[in-house]
Amino acid sequence: MNNQTSRPEIAFVLLLMQATFWMIAGLSAFPFALAGEFFMITLGLLSLVLAGVVLLLALGVVMRNQRARTWAIRLEWLTVVGSLLLVALPIGANHGPVSLMVNIVLPAAVIWLLRGKKMKAAFATA
Repeated sequence: MNNQTSRPEIAFVLLLMQATFWMIAGLSAFPFALAGEFFMITLGLLSLVLAGVVLLLALGVVMRNQRARTWAIRLEWLTVVGSLLLVALPIGANHGPVSLMVNIVLPAAVIWLLRGKKMKAAFATA
């Protein structure tokens, strides 16, 4: 009973939020393709595929699949590192509070929730 934790369910909700944000970003790229920026079709499709992958990882995490947990942590680390590079490099990326919350704080919270001895024990007993 002491291996019971609700951290996978909280991480599931945060991963669903992240997938929703990426899905909205992917869908909002398509109108730019109508204006002549055809590479936005590729970016929109990649964002939608990434959102689908995150949805599958979220389902794996809530079902306490160890492989899904590992891949979710890796993806969130990649997201944090990429977002920190966007913040550090002067390339015109958005540096507002919403961008920082969605791109840095949300993935960091998922990493924090999925790491630790308690989580390894919860996923090992499932």
